[in-house]
This record gives sequence, structure tokens and C-alpha cells, in this order.
Amino acid sequence: MFAWRGWRTRRALRTAQLLDEVVDSQLPLLTALPEGRRRRSADYLAELVMLSQAYRHYAAGWIDRRELDRRGHGVLDRLGELRATPSAAFTERD
Repeated sequence: MFAWRGWRTRRALRTAQLLDEVVDSQLPLLTALPEGRRRRSADYLAELVMLSQAYRHYAAGWIDRRELDRRGHGVLDRLGELRATPSAAFTERD
């Protein structure tokens, strides 16, 4: 049982690290984007950071698998909403 837990912990930490690497590689590119796209891309990256944090919490034993799944689905839902919202909605903030 402990070996199984160790494997899950390592896998969760590796997933969190991979998500962090994706975010870190994309951050320098944000400055080259126009304001509307920059904000939208930053929102995408923020969701990935939140997912990475959820994996770390799971690895630490602070949340269970069900909560990790719930948070993961929440991130996917929010990313879908960001993808469905036209860019103009992010630039027109009247």
C-alpha cells in the first residue's frame, strides 16, 4: 500500500512539474501579445497554475483523488469557457 501511495505521489508531483514547465515556457511570450490576447493567455496560464497546485495538494495528501478530479474538471470547464468567449469580450471592458 505504501509503495502504491509513493507512486501516486511521484506521479502527481511530476504532473505538477510538467504543468509548471508549460507555464514557465509561455510566460515570456505574453509580452509580445496585444492586450486582449495577453489577458486571455494569462487567464489560460493561471488555470494551469491552479491545476498544478491541485496536484501538489494531492501529492501532499491534503486532498483526495475525488477532489483532484473535481478541480481538474473545473479547470477544463473554465478553459472551455475561455475558448468559447470571443476575444472582443476581453478587450471591451465598459
